[in-house]
Amino acid sequence: MRVAIIGCGLIGRKRAAALAGARLAVCCDAVPARALALATETHTEAAVDWRETVRRRDVDIVIVATTHDMLAPIAAAAASEGKHVLVEKPGARRAAELAPVREAARRTGALVRVGYNHRYHPAIRQAQQLVDAGALGELMFLRARYGHGGRPGYEREWRAQPELSGGGELIDQGSHLIDLARRFLGEFRDVKSFLGTFYWPMPVEDNCFLLLRTAQGRVASLHASWSEWKNLFSLELYGRTGKIEVSGLGGSYGVERLALYRMKPEMGPPETTIFEYPLPDDSWQAEFAAFLEDIRLGRAPQPGLEDAHAVLALIERIYEEARR
Repeated sequence: MRVAIIGCGLIGRKRAAALAGARLAVCCDAVPARALALATETHTEAAVDWRETVRRRDVDIVIVATTHDMLAPIAAAAASEGKHVLVEKPGARRAAELAPVREAARRTGALVRVGYNHRYHPAIRQAQQLVDAGALGELMFLRARYGHGGRPGYEREWRAQPELSGGGELIDQGSHLIDLARRFLGEFRDVKSFLGTFYWPMPVEDNCFLLLRTAQGRVASLHASWSEWKNLFSLELYGRTGKIEVSGLGGSYGVERLALYRMKPEMGPPETTIFEYPLPDDSWQAEFAAFLEDIRLGRAPQPGLEDAHAVLALIERIYEEARR
């Protein structure tokens, strides 16, 4: 299948390197030099007009890797043309912006996947398999932390501009944590949160602290931070008979690792099994391969628009609570 990438920054480049057998046809970016640079590296065509790009007959799939304000409009236009769409997380700035995307996909039959690629990290995939196999027994709660320390001038980048981003660290890395928490624990009914701008001089939050609870009483404790001076990813799942701890994402986040702790009948120190994944991050390839399989089978992508809507609705609820 033939792919157009709209947005040729860091994430667009990652997507271009992870097409899992599809063929890149065109690289599009509002900044001509950025489109040309990626097109030259990939021996493809450069473009600057995303509207023309989504109408091209030689494009089957559109990857949208822009600032948050343009994710939903471009995804809706692509789906209206019958193109299958992989739109980067969170899919929009607000849940309501997803409605035109959903309607366009319903009308044309286009499939839309939302790029929560963390679901496809090998440790997270194995954690899901272990949970599904009952390795932890009934799940009780989850604790997760995710953060980085920014870089000089971070307060001047687009993520610090609410009209472009829709918010700060909550909608950025926090949305990944919420997506994973929903994946393991289910939908959340009760929400408690604290948002703060502790370090960066910007109009959005640089830290968010969340307590979320499902109707069944399962609790997620989440912290996402732009003042985490040593890059960190940590996710801990607690069941009645064991625990899973995932740490690292590769690169500056450290080697990806999963620890499985199984309780003994007499309790005390658990039986421990450690898995490590030292190879380069393959989550982008695995995610896109799953999308190609979605298209081949005509199945609804997961995560899809409903997942994105649920995450964004929860984020809006947290921002509203913070305003009050």
